[in-house]
Order: sequence, then C-alpha cells, then structure tokens
Amino acid sequence: MRGGLWVFGYGSLLWKPGFPVAERRLARLDGWHRSFCMRSIHHRGTEIDPGLVLALDAAPGASCHGVVLRAEPGTETATLAYLRERELISSAYFETELDVVFQDGSDGLTSTAYVIDPDHVQYCGGLPLEEQAQIIARARGGMGPNDEYLFNTVDHLTELGIEDADLTWLAQRVRSLKA
Repeated sequence: MRGGLWVFGYGSLLWKPGFPVAERRLARLDGWHRSFCMRSIHHRGTEIDPGLVLALDAAPGASCHGVVLRAEPGTETATLAYLRERELISSAYFETELDVVFQDGSDGLTSTAYVIDPDHVQYCGGLPLEEQAQIIARARGGMGPNDEYLFNTVDHLTELGIEDADLTWLAQRVRSLKA
C-alpha cells in the first residue's frame, strides 16, 4: 500500500489531479496551512491583474487537512513531470517530501508536496480575507476565473468532510460581491 508516488492535495489537486490516481486517502499535514498566499499570474490571473491561488504556507502549530493521491503504478515519472510543469510554472513553489498522517489514525507516509517559497515575489501571505475576496472576485487567468478555483476547492473540501472556515467565508463573500 505505501509504495509508489504519493502526492498531497490541498487545493486544485482535490478536484483536478491531472494524473491517473490509483488510491486516494484523507490525510493531514502538520506544520502547514492552506492559504491564498500566492499571486497567480498564469492560471487564475495575469501579470497585470494577478489572482490568488492556494499554497501550503509554513505555520508552527497549524495543520492542513487534504488528501494523499497515489499515482497509478507505472506512471510515476510521467506524473512528476506533469506536476512539475503545472506546479512549478513560476518557481514560487518548492517540491518537497513531507510526512502526512492518515485521518483514520493509521500510520502515515511521506508524500510529495508543493509548498510556497516565502521569499518569492508572488508570495503574499497575511492578506486580510476581505482583500483576498476582492481579488478572487475579479481575477481571471489562462485556466479561467479565480472564483471558479475557490468554489471548486470549497465544494470538494465539503464533499470530503473537511472544514476550512476561511475558505467557506471567502466563498460566501465572493458570491455576494458577484451578485
């Protein structure tokens, strides 16, 4: 069960992994939190009008609930190549190996994760939620509107039974801004 390539998903990987998934398990990553702390200049915004995308931001005492995805056996090399093209498009993320804990209490494993580089120019940690909502409500990039990214992530977290109060608030606020 533990062999192969496992990838921690906390945002769009929840609803659009983009690679063949053999197994999916609820998991938690300690010491990190899910945050709209990366300006998106490609997928959900532009260089002129950046959007925001989620990243794993280091935070002592924090935990991020998500899923670990095991790539279909035999696709590990292709999966890593795909993820590197997708996630490392602007070098704002680091690809790293982090230990996750399974939600069911069984032993965890080490998974590949993409975490924000807090020294990168696209890093914007600490933005007030209202400012995040204003940006997300208007931004649009090569992969579509920024609010679509937010809504898909919140919908999939809800389906998985994962609560994220900040993202729930953001989704409600962005919907009200666009009404």
